[in-house]
Amino acid sequence: MKILVTGAAGFIGSHLAERLCGRGDQVVGFDNFDGFYPRAVKERNLSLLRRSDSFSLVEGDLTAPGDLARAFTAAGGKVDMVVHLAALAGVRPSLAQPQRYADVNVTGTLNVFEACRKRGVHKVVFASSSSVYGADSTVPFKESDPCARPLSPYAATKKAGELLAYSEHHVHGTGITCLRFFTVYGPRQRPDLAIAKFTRLMAMGKQIELFGDGETSRDYTWIDDIVDGVVASIDQISRESTGRYRIYNLGGCKTTTLKGLVDLISSALGKEPRIAWKAEQAGDMKHTHADVALATEQLGYAPKMNISQGIDQYVRWWCAQHAAELKEQGIRIDTLPYRSPELVG
Repeated sequence: MKILVTGAAGFIGSHLAERLCGRGDQVVGFDNFDGFYPRAVKERNLSLLRRSDSFSLVEGDLTAPGDLARAFTAAGGKVDMVVHLAALAGVRPSLAQPQRYADVNVTGTLNVFEACRKRGVHKVVFASSSSVYGADSTVPFKESDPCARPLSPYAATKKAGELLAYSEHHVHGTGITCLRFFTVYGPRQRPDLAIAKFTRLMAMGKQIELFGDGETSRDYTWIDDIVDGVVASIDQISRESTGRYRIYNLGGCKTTTLKGLVDLISSALGKEPRIAWKAEQAGDMKHTHADVALATEQLGYAPKMNISQGIDQYVRWWCAQHAAELKEQGIRIDTLPYRSPELVG
């Protein structure tokens, strides 16, 4: 297939693009290299893909319809499907910039749907979030939950994206699958997220901040398990001649408390954490836990990586990536080396 992937230079997008290229698909990536974190990080994400003949990249912005048009033109023929991953992410930053989050995540998503319609692309996979489960949700979260009380602007924009997806399907017959991701982690995870941030600070012997009482919990999901679910969704929708609207949870199916997460990272690094306790943050959910029965039944989704193994793998990767920096600062961490993936495509 020829697949347009928005947000291809990001954490999940780059892993997905590698998987698709590796199995023989043609991927056109689209990314604006937003300054939320350094461009150099995303360029490293693309290092394998840049060497693949199956991959090309268009730099552009979701809020500019002309940029999206360039991406479709660069595909050099009809695109079979769009996987829309690009978004402004993060609960806490959305509290400070709600208008910007609405512009990118809502208007940008609407622009993607309109661009698909104009070019006869009738199959879309849309990345939603476990954040859509809010004050009226009980764990484990099920897709049938109304999700009517989001706790942050970010969560509200993702729920709005799902609603736009449904109206696009209802009015125009587009087949759209919305995937609710549950706290994805692994190599190349965004540097602002808890696992990445805690690993760096603890490795450097610096203090970490924990909000609340440490008993909040998350359903952490390894990146390869998430990509398995996305690819299964792509293959499901590609086989269908009639468009359908679906929502699936993709999670790790087990919860870990904040304090438990810190203990796992501490054990993997062989270093004791220095903790500063802070008040609970507005917008944060106390617990997340995915019910993946529907994804298991219809996609064959079956997460394989448990959190202790996943944290060990992530810490190995992080230490390998920062070996020179650690050595320069005289910091020794006894951890086994991480084996990098082979060239794709």
